[in-house]
Amino acid sequence: MSTNSNPAQPPAAGQPDPSRPLRVGVVGLGFAGQAALKGYLALPDVEVVALAGLEADRLAELGKEHSIPYLYERWQDLIARDDIDAVSVATPTHLHAPISIAALEAGKHVLCEKPLARSGEEAQTIVDAATKANRVLKVCFNHRERGDVAILKQQLDAGQLGRVYYAKAHWMRRNGIPGMGSWFTNREMAGGGPLIDLGVHMLDMALYLLGEPRVLSASASTFSELGPRGLGGSQYAAKQTVGSAYEVEDLATAFLRLEGGGVLQLETSWATFRKPGDDFGVSLYGTDGGAEIGVENYASEDTLRIYTDVAGAPAEVRPRVVRGEGHRAVVRDFVGVVRNGDWSAHAGRDGLARARIIDACYLSSLEGREVPVVES
Repeated sequence: MSTNSNPAQPPAAGQPDPSRPLRVGVVGLGFAGQAALKGYLALPDVEVVALAGLEADRLAELGKEHSIPYLYERWQDLIARDDIDAVSVATPTHLHAPISIAALEAGKHVLCEKPLARSGEEAQTIVDAATKANRVLKVCFNHRERGDVAILKQQLDAGQLGRVYYAKAHWMRRNGIPGMGSWFTNREMAGGGPLIDLGVHMLDMALYLLGEPRVLSASASTFSELGPRGLGGSQYAAKQTVGSAYEVEDLATAFLRLEGGGVLQLETSWATFRKPGDDFGVSLYGTDGGAEIGVENYASEDTLRIYTDVAGAPAEVRPRVVRGEGHRAVVRDFVGVVRNGDWSAHAGRDGLARARIIDACYLSSLEGREVPVVES
């Protein structure tokens, strides 16, 4: 019988043992929390140890359905467990910072829902905690994982559009306020309205596609015309209310100057008088071609157009688009980063950068002027 002259070394301090499943907990049991949970359950090397949430019936149902042993009402009790390697934070935005920081300080890796925080200053505290603890902090920008985004990113990286000098991104709803009187419409709890809720997704998608150019300044306007009158509520609205008046915008638009001379126009609404539906997308205009992702009511097929010239005549290409994996891909990437042990480049800085831009937009709207974006 042969012997191994190079036995496996024990994992470094804080490094999960590769011989056992990565142990995770999920805080928050709404759509995002359940999407993260499904992502973890689909991975063979992950064990969901605990859930935390205030909805007692849902907590019990999910625990039973997926044989999750430890169920908590208080997130603090989940964080306190010493047998958890990583935590998903899928709660209302005002809880992202306290839960994420507590988890990081307890030596756990964190996957946080977007937006990272209500402001750039608050987001900075989470990033600082991740850096100090030398733990992974990843923000769940799941729309990067769409199939049309993947194809367009390949085209851009290959230089097919040349230099993109103008871009537009939008997410517009006809009746889509997530919950009258809920935390979504409370400024202190949410940090803002559709700009921070939907706009951050489209801001991330556009900047990701463009190769992360630095945003230099923002000139923005926000409007609150329908929500305060009780109009524009979604039929799928959150049922939990906090009794808040409507305190945030229901439409926002921003003109963003990019390093290198480019421009990004961002437009987002929860409610406005337009065609029915829930539509989002990105348009790119380059020196050698153009492209457009147009998604109506969350469609995943026939959503991408690429515009070019063939033999001197205008041509339109419609690539075959395969549905992306969304949250599942984000979760898999998060687990992979935690497993590989190279954590220093994954401290949530993209989420912080987006928060700084959103800050500049809100300040621009408040003061009626163009505002520089604070570097992250």
